Amino acid sequence: MSSDPLDDLTNQLSNTKVTGEGVSFVGKSLKLNTAEDAKVVTDAIAACKNLEYLNLEGNTLGVDAAKAIGTALAAHPELKRALWKDMFTGRMKDEIPQALRYLGSGLDMANVRLVELDLSDNAFGPIGMEGLASLLRSSSCYSLQELRLNNNGLGITGAKLLSKALMDCYENSKADGKPLPLRVFIAGRNRLENEGVTALAKVFKMIGSLEEIQIPQNGIYHIGVRELSEALKSNRGLRVLNLNDNTLGPKGSTALASALPNLQMLRTVNLGDCLLKTAGALSIADGLKGKHANLEELLLDHNEIKKDGGLAIAKAMENKGKLKVLSLDGNQFGEEGIDAIKAEIRKNKQTEALGSFSEDEDDDEDEDEAEDNSEQEDEEEEEQDDDSYCEENLKEQNNKKEKEFTNGMKKEQTSQNSRTSLESEMLNLLKNVTAADFLQSPTPVMFLALRTNKTQQILDEIQVGDVDGYLERFVGAVMKVSSLSTEPSVAEEAAEVSSALYKELFSWAQAENKLSLVNNSLLVHLGLIKGEDKKWKVNYNLTACRKILDTAMSQNYFPQDSKDTIRYFLEKKPQVIASKTIS
Repeated sequence: MSSDPLDDLTNQLSNTKVTGEGVSFVGKSLKLNTAEDAKVVTDAIAACKNLEYLNLEGNTLGVDAAKAIGTALAAHPELKRALWKDMFTGRMKDEIPQALRYLGSGLDMANVRLVELDLSDNAFGPIGMEGLASLLRSSSCYSLQELRLNNNGLGITGAKLLSKALMDCYENSKADGKPLPLRVFIAGRNRLENEGVTALAKVFKMIGSLEEIQIPQNGIYHIGVRELSEALKSNRGLRVLNLNDNTLGPKGSTALASALPNLQMLRTVNLGDCLLKTAGALSIADGLKGKHANLEELLLDHNEIKKDGGLAIAKAMENKGKLKVLSLDGNQFGEEGIDAIKAEIRKNKQTEALGSFSEDEDDDEDEDEAEDNSEQEDEEEEEQDDDSYCEENLKEQNNKKEKEFTNGMKKEQTSQNSRTSLESEMLNLLKNVTAADFLQSPTPVMFLALRTNKTQQILDEIQVGDVDGYLERFVGAVMKVSSLSTEPSVAEEAAEVSSALYKELFSWAQAENKLSLVNNSLLVHLGLIKGEDKKWKVNYNLTACRKILDTAMSQNYFPQDSKDTIRYFLEKKPQVIASKTIS
């Protein structure tokens, strides 16, 4: 298994078993720029008498190559599955929509009726959705049953474009005599947010045929969950629901619980790491008790659930004879709570289904447990439902930092001569300071000690290390330098180096087609969205970082899409920092 349990579960639930005849170049790492480059693919397509699937996962297509492949597909009306994961690595953002349009045109010319379209792990963002929307609206997708768009960087704008395209597809297919029969929808790690999932919920409600919905790690709060829950009531055949690592809280849980009685076909429910708390667990337990005889997997790990909530869930498992997995690890049951849960599960004869409690935290409630629960969940309600709580918390943190800085400035002004002398002496002692030393200890003195060519020294240093960690090292370096931009001794130079680093960052992002990943990383480091590392916390001078970022966004090298995305999060109320800082 991978180190990320979310990846494991998503892969487990969404892997496609390809059957029938077709062509596959999965994992060949082909770089197809021209029609001549694509000849190996087009020849294989032409040679296949019954092309039921085309798998191009793990290769990279340019516009001309996509045009050639689209032309080849025009002769195959029998195509059912377009398996096009991870297909645009290294492509410029404006190439992707064109490539998708050419591929879609070929399908349209062939008059195919796709049943599966998989474009996961293509970070094309809202711009790529413009090309995909043309395909989704066409008759090629009137029979689409499975749509997989995991990790595409859609954002709210992309989600709205997707919603409109699917709605048009449904209306067009209905007018054609057979409404869109979509069964599987997967869109994890796309920063859909409340607005994005609300737009998609309208489509889900209209379609009513969904059997599997997976939208983990999308920054969705109770407002979006409420809209989604209403849509779920119209999809009575739902079998898989994965909302892992969104923030339901008690109100979102209550909304979802109201939909559960309508969803008696459910087999897998994943609400892990959704900050349910005890009140949320009680709501989910109430929604599941009595029926749901088909339930096989219920994942509620890492939700800060205490004993009463855990015991209610265990009791709700009664009469669920098909239960294979009940995951409750990483909560706050304590030894007494765990024993009570195990006893209830034994009574239900479901011992083999119950997972371990290796990461359970002690239940620290005193004898007045009910009162403590009430107080804690009142606090949780405030964090989830009163957006001003998070904003005030963030302002308090920043005001504290500004106050500390102001006090420091006053002290500096009274001892300017001694400070200058001390810095001079320290710089003489720090003649051999490297960029690695500075990044380890990003103080004004260490920054000054880098002397000349600071930008290049830092760029050279972030090249050191594994490729997977390059982006995080880069963004972290930008933040560390930006944090110094309010320090009088280095302010001007720190601002200049920060701007140069931003320019290099976006030049790299556009060349490697990683713009959406850069946007996401910046938002995480600025404390505006959640990240994947639950132990990592924002520790930069956010006032300084945001000031530098605002200056950078006025420069020509800063992409408009990134400006729009970042400004959206800067202008909205920052909900995440106070409640669940980890995208």
